[in-house]
Amino acid sequence: MASSSLFNASLSPLNPNQHPIRRHPSPSLLRHRPVAISCTSDANNNTQIETSVKPRRTENTIRDDARLHRSTAVNPFSARYVPFNASPNSTEHYSLDEIVYRSRSGGLLDVEHDMDALKRFDGAYWRDLFDSRVGKSTWPYGSGVWSKKEWVLPEIDDDDIVSAFEGNSNLFWAERFGKQFLEMNDLWVKHCGISHTGSFKDLGMTVLVSQVNRLRKMNRPVVGVGCASTGDTSAALSAYCAAAGIPSIVFLPANKISMAQLVQPIANGAFVLSIDTDFDGCMKLIREVTAELPIYLANSLNSLRLEGQKTAAIEILQQFDWQAPEWVIVPGGNLGNIYAFYKGFKMCQELGLVDRIPRLVCAQAANANPLYLHYKSGWKDFKPMTASTTFASAIQIGDPVSIDRAVYALQQCDGIVEEATEEELMDAMAQADSTGMFICPHTGVALTALFKLRKQGVIAPTDRTVVVSTAHGLKFTQSKVDYHSKAIPDMACRFSNPPVEVKEDFGAVMDVLKNYLGSQKLRS
Repeated sequence: MASSSLFNASLSPLNPNQHPIRRHPSPSLLRHRPVAISCTSDANNNTQIETSVKPRRTENTIRDDARLHRSTAVNPFSARYVPFNASPNSTEHYSLDEIVYRSRSGGLLDVEHDMDALKRFDGAYWRDLFDSRVGKSTWPYGSGVWSKKEWVLPEIDDDDIVSAFEGNSNLFWAERFGKQFLEMNDLWVKHCGISHTGSFKDLGMTVLVSQVNRLRKMNRPVVGVGCASTGDTSAALSAYCAAAGIPSIVFLPANKISMAQLVQPIANGAFVLSIDTDFDGCMKLIREVTAELPIYLANSLNSLRLEGQKTAAIEILQQFDWQAPEWVIVPGGNLGNIYAFYKGFKMCQELGLVDRIPRLVCAQAANANPLYLHYKSGWKDFKPMTASTTFASAIQIGDPVSIDRAVYALQQCDGIVEEATEEELMDAMAQADSTGMFICPHTGVALTALFKLRKQGVIAPTDRTVVVSTAHGLKFTQSKVDYHSKAIPDMACRFSNPPVEVKEDFGAVMDVLKNYLGSQKLRS
C-alpha cells in the first residue's frame, strides 16, 4: 500500500512551492481532536464505518505540541539591525542578539529582513500561509503577530516566544458614524485597543519581551526590562514580563496618566517609579539608566517593537482580502507607529501581496504637535517642544524619538499630518461613542483629522478609509465622565449626554419620557 503524503512529505528549503518550516495543519488537527475509526460488516457484507471524536489529551500543552512537531529543515530567513535609512553602501549591521539601540553615528536602528530569501516565495504563497493561521490555537501562530513570524523575528525559537495571542483585532465598519457625520460609506475603525492590555502596544511588546527571553536563556547580561511611559507601554511591558517571569521597571510621569493606566503595571508586579516630570523627562532618565545598568530598554527607540506593530498593517490588508484601502489615519506621539504601519504596508507591496499601499495620515493633539508644525513648515528644521496637557495623554510628547522614521514614512507615501484641539478631539470621541463605539481620546484625535480632510475634500466620500484606534476607551473613563458632566473648563461639550434627574413619582417619570420620546432629537 502506498504511504500517505500527509505523513511523508519532504519539505525542501529550495522549493518555493513548499514552506521550509511550516507545520502541516492536518497532523495538528489530528493531535487536538483524535478520531477513532471502526469498521464493521453486516449480513450482506456491506462495510459500515463509524467515527467518534475523542477529547484532546491534556498531558501536552500547545507549546509541547510545537516542540514535538518542530521542523528539522534549515530556516532560510533572517533579520538584523542596520542604521535607519542608511546609504546602500553602508556595511554597518548588528545581530538581533546584540544589545544595541543606536548606530555608530548615534542614529536610529531598523530591523532589516533578508528580502531576497522572502522573495523566493511569491505573494500568493504568503497570503495563503498567513490566512491559514488565522483563528488557530497552534503555538505560536494563533497570535496575530506570530502568524507572521517569518516577517517579524524569523530566527527565534518558538519556545522563547512570550505571547498572549495578541493581534487579530476587530476591523469595525463604522457604518452609522460614517454616514451620519461624514457622508462616507466605507469607513472602518481598526480597534487595536481590543487587546490583552487594552492598547496596540501589545503587538510590539510580545516581540521585544520574547527577544529578551531569548537573550536571558543565552546568559546575556539582562536582569530586567525598563521603559518610560505615558501609560500604555508600561501596561504592555509589565504584563508580558510577568508572563515570562522577567522583572520590569517603569518610569511614569507623576499625575499625568489615568488611574486605569497606572494600576496595570502595579497589578502586574512592575517596579514603578512615579517621577515629577513629563514623558520626555522620563525618557531621558531611562536612557541614562539603561546605559549604566543591565536593564534592557523597551521604548520605541528599540526597533524590535516596531516589528510587532507593523503586523497591524498587514492584518488590515488581510481583513480586506488583500486589497489596500485609500487612507489609514494613525494617532502620533512618539511616532514609531506611523513608521511601523508604513513598513508593514511596504513589505506587502515589495513581496507581491498587494500592488499598492495606502496614503498615511498622522494625527497629533494640538497641545503636543511637533510633527504637525514640522510638516506645515515644509519639513524644514525640526523643533522639539514642551508638550502641554492633553486628554490624549499617551501622545503628550514634545520630543518624539522616532521623528526621522515618521518623516521618512510620510514622505514615501505622500502622507499628511493633521492636528486636533482638545475640544475637537473630545467632541469627535463623543460623536463616535454616540454611534456605538467606545473609543479613547487618541482615536478622537484621528477622527478629528478625518473630519478636517473630508471638509477640505482631500478624502472623498467613497474612499475606503481606516482609522486606527490605539487604546480601549475603558482606560479613559474619567475624561468621558467629565465631558458628559460638562465639567471641563472652557469646553462647550456639545455632544454631552448627562443623566436626567427626576423624582420618584410615576407622573414625573412619564412626563420626562413623553418629552424624550417626542423630541426631534430622537426622531432624527
